[in-house]
Amino acid sequence: MSTSGHGPGSGPDRPEDGALLVLDDAGTVLACTEAAAELLAAPAAGIGGRDVGVLFTEEGDWTRLRGTTPDDRPRSMRASVRGPAGPVPVQLDLLPIDGSLPARFLLRITAAEHADRREENEALVGALFSQTGIGLAIHDTELRLTRVTPLPGDVRFSSARHDPSGGALGMRLGELLVAEDAEVVEDRLRRVATTGEPLVDFVTSARFAAAPERERTISLSAVRLPGAEGAVRGVAVTFTDVTEHERSRRRAALVATAASALGRSLEVSRNAQVLADLLVPAFADLAAVDITETVLVGEEPGAFATGAPLCRVAAVAAEGGWPDELYPPGSVIRVRGYESDRLRLGSAVIVADLAELRPRIADDPDRVRLVLTDRAASYMVVPLQARGHVLGAISVWRSGDRVPFDAEDAAVAEDICSRAGLAIDNARRYTRERRTAETLQRSLLPRPLLKVTAAETAGIYVPGRTLAGTGGSWFDVITLSSSRVAFVAGHVRGHSLNAAAAMGSLRTAVRTLSDLDPPPDELLTHLDDLVVRLAEDEQSGGTEGTVRGASCLYAVYDPVSARCTMASAGHVPPVLARATGGAAPVELPAGPALGREGALFEPVEVELRPGDLMAFTAGSLSAEAGGAGRVTTYLCEEAVDGARAVPEIGREMLVPFLAEPPDDDAALLLARVAVTPQEAVATWEFPADVKVVADARAQVARRLARWGLDELVFTTELIVSELVTNAIRYAGGPVGVRLIRDQRLVCEVSDPSQTHPHLRRARLTDEGGRGLFLIAQLTHRWGSRYTESGKTLWTEQLLPPQPN
Repeated sequence: MSTSGHGPGSGPDRPEDGALLVLDDAGTVLACTEAAAELLAAPAAGIGGRDVGVLFTEEGDWTRLRGTTPDDRPRSMRASVRGPAGPVPVQLDLLPIDGSLPARFLLRITAAEHADRREENEALVGALFSQTGIGLAIHDTELRLTRVTPLPGDVRFSSARHDPSGGALGMRLGELLVAEDAEVVEDRLRRVATTGEPLVDFVTSARFAAAPERERTISLSAVRLPGAEGAVRGVAVTFTDVTEHERSRRRAALVATAASALGRSLEVSRNAQVLADLLVPAFADLAAVDITETVLVGEEPGAFATGAPLCRVAAVAAEGGWPDELYPPGSVIRVRGYESDRLRLGSAVIVADLAELRPRIADDPDRVRLVLTDRAASYMVVPLQARGHVLGAISVWRSGDRVPFDAEDAAVAEDICSRAGLAIDNARRYTRERRTAETLQRSLLPRPLLKVTAAETAGIYVPGRTLAGTGGSWFDVITLSSSRVAFVAGHVRGHSLNAAAAMGSLRTAVRTLSDLDPPPDELLTHLDDLVVRLAEDEQSGGTEGTVRGASCLYAVYDPVSARCTMASAGHVPPVLARATGGAAPVELPAGPALGREGALFEPVEVELRPGDLMAFTAGSLSAEAGGAGRVTTYLCEEAVDGARAVPEIGREMLVPFLAEPPDDDAALLLARVAVTPQEAVATWEFPADVKVVADARAQVARRLARWGLDELVFTTELIVSELVTNAIRYAGGPVGVRLIRDQRLVCEVSDPSQTHPHLRRARLTDEGGRGLFLIAQLTHRWGSRYTESGKTLWTEQLLPPQPN
């Protein structure tokens, strides 16, 4: 041994390492390190050859250290050596040396303060690695476990009973933990060993491979262990089991997520699906939501009776499809008395071990299908309640790989289900109100399909996505006199039931006014006056106004002249698609909305051809919403000729529009016009001379005979004779007569007078006054309308049945 104390390649001596002396059997110093020379304040050459006993302040220390009976066991004691400034307390450690060389002992002398610190460190490390409150582990550079605090007693990797590590020493994390958990932890520790950057409070799953079914979460911190000359010795790790804390945190986060997610939708089934998705896999492996049928249709739930039907509206599985042995989504379930009683109580029911329940209900197939599945080990059912009423229930299952449901899980589930119950009840009430509004709205609209001589029509109403978007848009098709037809579209401000009721009032008003057969602009003027009065009544009643500001488009099409006259009160113009190709909105002034008082409405007349298609829009399909542009684009790009049915065109037109349901409702009215053939119309004009009455009757009789309507000749002659005679007598000439052979026989007599005749009952002594009464008895319908040059009286007679 070199007296300098440096071996080849070694570094300088450290005080905490101690001073080393090599002694022979007699206690003579054969060699020493530089640290010994510094501690004893003597050169190494001066120490060599001396008796070691003289180095101690107390005689006999060497003898006590060596002992009276030599053996090969190390010995230690505290003593004092002679230092430069006096006695120096030291720790003496004597190690026997085997062999035939003169050297028999190796004596390490360590300053007492350094020895105390070393003992404290060893005691601290020993205490840390023997306790179980905080986990400590040391991994070498290959991440093999070299030291670890005691593992849980039921986690063993060997049969050695007295090994606190459970046989884990020397193993890698991939052998200790579940593979996916070990991969995450090893990646982090490898990063610490490579970069030297400490890892602090990394929370991760760390399930033991010996107990993979047991949930285990740890908070892990790690630092790199440096070695000599910058080498890496490994990684030191501290870890704390935070499984319960993490469970509590997840439960709280789940409740917070539920509070945020539930109630966003106003559909019962959507809320049920959100609830099931929320619980799987965060809370359970399987979840099913069952809702009472009365709640699904929006009715009040009422008392929950035994055997009341429940519909499974949502079912979610964490892995794979829904188990075949359980009721599938869409099933109707009728619960028994025990289950009904538990649902009414409102508290969760836990079956921690389904294996214990299985033999008890094995003979009851309904209950088996309600609860038991091979993919679950524990089960819990929680009622869904709101305002004291049972709305349904949610069932959840956990597999054997997870901790069974407990009381804390029940508390969390009840909290979530109470929020879900309120959300579902709000959706139920919304469903009921929306359904009522839609029912009212649809009941006030005309038949969706109508085919008359003048046009083939198809109307489509699309309710809004929400209740706030239902009730404002409408359309109508009104058959007028002389084969004419009126097309109406409108939109009422506001939504829901109030808007539907206001729409019904306007539609009724338009139909009533149309019976007087005024021009479109005149009808809108009368309608505007009516809206002003209705708005005043609403304000006086303290209700929010909905009719003022409504829009309406009124168009009258005459198939005989092939002209359509229209006017608008704040409504978008229709889109006209020609049968020959091309489409564009009609150039129609929008005019002011209804209820603005004193507004003027400008009419526009459009000439149409057979097969032309007009599209009237309202609501979300209006120009303001961009829908009319889509309608125009469709009509330009797609064929709208007679080869395609009008309803088919309407459905295809709305496909892209309904890809995302609109917030506001929409109405679409399509009308493909037809033109009355010239041979189906006969027109005459007579002077104001009573002598022409006979000629008029003759002309009419000949035309009816040509049309094959001999059965109507007599009655029609009476009608023409009476109306022409009255026109000549009271109005003057010229007098026009027109016959139209349509689905009914129309007879018109026009004169220059603006005075409308009225039906009255003549007394027995009256010589006249029975003409209109006679006409009313002979015809199916009759009436009169103003014209630019006077008035027209018209009658309609049913055609005789055609022979088969």
